[in-house]
Amino acid sequence: MHPEKLWTDLATELIHTLSSYRARVSEVDIQEKADRTLLTDADLAVEALVIDKIRDWDSEAKVVAEESGTGSWRPAEGDEPKRVWVIDPIDGTAEFVRPGSVEFCSVVCLLEHREPVAALIVAPELGIGRTPVVVLASRAEGKITVNGHPAILNSDLEPAQAASVTRSANTAARSYESEMLEAGYKLKTRTTSQTLDLLRTALDLTEVAEDSPRFDLFYRPQQKIWDGLAGLCLGEIAGLLSTDLDARKRLPVSRETLAQPEPTFESTVMGRPEAVKWFVEIAQDSRTEVPKSS
Repeated sequence: MHPEKLWTDLATELIHTLSSYRARVSEVDIQEKADRTLLTDADLAVEALVIDKIRDWDSEAKVVAEESGTGSWRPAEGDEPKRVWVIDPIDGTAEFVRPGSVEFCSVVCLLEHREPVAALIVAPELGIGRTPVVVLASRAEGKITVNGHPAILNSDLEPAQAASVTRSANTAARSYESEMLEAGYKLKTRTTSQTLDLLRTALDLTEVAEDSPRFDLFYRPQQKIWDGLAGLCLGEIAGLLSTDLDARKRLPVSRETLAQPEPTFESTVMGRPEAVKWFVEIAQDSRTEVPKSS
């Protein structure tokens, strides 16, 4: 299945829809969900748009979407569909409602046999001069494009000595952070869009996006699959390693994960193989440390 026409049409409509909501962002209705993340009427409108476009193209589409909650498809016992579409209408909603921020995007990932095989990422203001950045990925073709041009892979460049290890605001630094700093890493700890941080782990965006760091490593505990799968798709094409914190392969997505009310990876680590292996080792050590007495 080659959804290039779907991706092109979706990207055009997403840029238009997201831009129209951003033009009146002060009027957007904002709610706080049970997990303290934000939900806006823009999220709901974008999700409905994406689902409608997918079902026009694939009438029997199985859809897992962030804001649909229990209304999304979940596998029953023995249920193993060939294709599943995973949608995050706005990844980085907290950034979307801040007029000064550009750190948000819409994300669609196609799974086949529980493996991410194609992805669309639309970041309507991430580019230079607040222009759109559109990323298309196809594992079958081994191809990633950025605004229609072949992507520059981070794996083809020298290591950046930087990592995205974000955590909630006002939480204490994890013990492995000090080890990473001592090893010379620059750390991003403020949470924005997980997809964009995964994107910057796979690709070099510095030619198309201002202030766009490259990362050698991405780590996130308790990651919702709609925040991770498109980035993991990019990582597979780029030759990166993706595991959990116990060094088990992150892909394919297990049926048990897909069956959860909110499908969630216990942990996701992606990056240069040597960086991932080193990070998993120090992170595992930090979990077994004996607390120091005061």
